Amino acid sequence: MRAEDVRRQLTTPLGAPAFPPGGPYRFTDREYLNIWYRTDIEAVRAVVPEPLQVTDPVVKFEVMKMPDVTGLGAFTESGQVLRVEHEGEPADYLHAMYVDSLASIASGREIAAFPKKFGSPSLYVDTDTLVGTLDYGSLRVATGTMGYKHGELDEAAAREEIGQPTYGLKLLPGYDRTPRICELVRSQITRMTIKGAWSGPARLQLFEHVLAPLADLPVREVLKASHILCDLTLGRPTVVHDYLAGGS
Repeated sequence: MRAEDVRRQLTTPLGAPAFPPGGPYRFTDREYLNIWYRTDIEAVRAVVPEPLQVTDPVVKFEVMKMPDVTGLGAFTESGQVLRVEHEGEPADYLHAMYVDSLASIASGREIAAFPKKFGSPSLYVDTDTLVGTLDYGSLRVATGTMGYKHGELDEAAAREEIGQPTYGLKLLPGYDRTPRICELVRSQITRMTIKGAWSGPARLQLFEHVLAPLADLPVREVLKASHILCDLTLGRPTVVHDYLAGGS
């Protein structure tokens, strides 16, 4: 393969890439279980990088079932999203994401700033209850339950819940194990179509695990929950802060 052809490649292995070129990715019938809860503010501040600011220790535990994603197929994802502010703008910070798809993990880490690693999330209806779980290896680390479609959620509220500006931290080491890329990036969902949105009572249990430490942000109070079905497109990330450029 000629050098110019190598430069056109997006990822490896050559001839059988971990994810396809192109994008942005379009999600059809993406289904969310979102459970918001309040935790300890010092625990949140310990994992949120400057220049983001934490004013309210609110965490969103989410499970997302994605049966139709252009280029990536079908997969399920779960994780924790933290409420933050940047230059006075409310936003979400992606703290941790656990996914059952290599293509999603590789593309999310390489072309964006999604903190993805392998996990086994699931989202399903158990009689009259919407259930979202996350296993790491053979061990359960989170179980969320919500009353199934107990109330309608206003479309504008659903859009606001999943359409917030989103920040992520991209870290890429050099061969000497020092950072080559260390950036805070911002992205936002676009082309959103809400197909259904519901609210209901919810509970959330987190279990201790050293490599999936969701319980380090303990549940102090469940605030609200939502169940949303939608189509959307992931916007391209932009760099807002380069930690290697000097300064704080």
